[in-house]
Amino acid sequence: MKDQSSPEQPSTESIRYVNLYEAEEKIYTRRITGFYQRLRRYTGIPLMLAFLLTPWLVIDDRPAILFDLGARKFHILWVTFWPQDAMYLAWLLVISAFLLFTVTVLVGRVWCGFTCPQTVWTQMFIWAEHICEGDRNKRIKLDAQPWSAEKLWRKSAKQMLWIGISLVTSLTFVGYFMPIRELTTGIFALSLELTPFFWVALFAGMTYLNAGFMREQFCKYICPYARFQAVMYDKDTLSVSYNPIRGEKRGARKLNEEYKANGLGDCIDCSWCVQVCPVNIDIRNGLQAECIDCGLCVDACNQVMDKMGYARGLISFTTEDAIHNGRTKVLRPRLIGYAVMLTLMVGLFVYSIATRIPVEVEAQRDRGVRMYREVDDQIQNVYTVKISNKDRKAHAYDLRVEGNGHFIVSGYKAFDVSEGEILTMPIRVSIDKNELKSKRNTITFHVQAKDDTQLTAKHESTFIGP
Repeated sequence: MKDQSSPEQPSTESIRYVNLYEAEEKIYTRRITGFYQRLRRYTGIPLMLAFLLTPWLVIDDRPAILFDLGARKFHILWVTFWPQDAMYLAWLLVISAFLLFTVTVLVGRVWCGFTCPQTVWTQMFIWAEHICEGDRNKRIKLDAQPWSAEKLWRKSAKQMLWIGISLVTSLTFVGYFMPIRELTTGIFALSLELTPFFWVALFAGMTYLNAGFMREQFCKYICPYARFQAVMYDKDTLSVSYNPIRGEKRGARKLNEEYKANGLGDCIDCSWCVQVCPVNIDIRNGLQAECIDCGLCVDACNQVMDKMGYARGLISFTTEDAIHNGRTKVLRPRLIGYAVMLTLMVGLFVYSIATRIPVEVEAQRDRGVRMYREVDDQIQNVYTVKISNKDRKAHAYDLRVEGNGHFIVSGYKAFDVSEGEILTMPIRVSIDKNELKSKRNTITFHVQAKDDTQLTAKHESTFIGP
């Protein structure tokens, strides 16, 4: 027999059938105000401004961030990275993954709801809709009515705003790969080659289609994060949740009505939480892969609770443990493990970047000649030396060889090595026959910039004797 005293729980075992070939219904989001809506604005605007303004910053007469694919060098602030530094990129990706895991275990998908570019740009496009076509009900009526001068004007204005945002986004993005001053000047003067125009048009079109039409479909069907987020959740993960113990049974009621006497909970079933949701889900059905934890349903529900005179928090950022047991355990083994690993990796990464020396030397024995030469009373080996200057300016480097004996370098001249240049030249290393201790000897090649004693590098090789 069913216990009449316990509130009804929303069913989480219902089967949902999805027709992949059926067109998605257009989502008309309701405009809402509240704490989380303001928080999204305060986090999104600084990120957007950083994205738009960074390509215009100049350090040492070059863009602060420039990924020069043609020259195969990446300028990031005061450091230049080369293809040989690819391990830093792999390291950074691993750190980003662990950061995502740590944040997800602690506070759920706040990255998706507040800082993901997909969310920020979709929010801008929805803002354009509100400006040109009005709020939710007005947009529904506008789409339902036949074409008129007003409808054409409003739709055209929205499209122009969308295209403008897309073009600015595309120009800025391409400006990370080509100096943006040259790019913008060349675009408007039509003086560039076809390639920059192609990439600007391509990324503008992708932005327009993605933020204008795909929107929630990207989060639902393309983004991999939604697929594995549940694996990282536990009962103490903070996320947007509906309190069924307090909210059920749902139902309409009059203001100031003794609704609990009629077996109703605090949820008045107004559907505002669904109307404001950018992915069009009902949070009252429990945790769903589509939910991006944006908090808009929290703001909407709190407004309704205020109007009804009920306590806020029917929908809130909380944990499963807090809903059912009234407590939340913040420090737990998995979170501590992620945090420790993340701290170690970030510390090692920063140390590695801070102590990185932008010069490399490599010496290989020349296999095209004999293993060694005997010249008078000396033994000679021939090497091919490569000096890579990864600094942001040219340097001349001194070269010396150290080992168990007095080794002499011949055939080397300290030429200026330009930024990014790899100087390659054959040299001869010799030693007096009487000083040679064994057939195979370990020697070390040292290079040092003449104008900067901190720019040093070394490489070990083998010296062959009789």
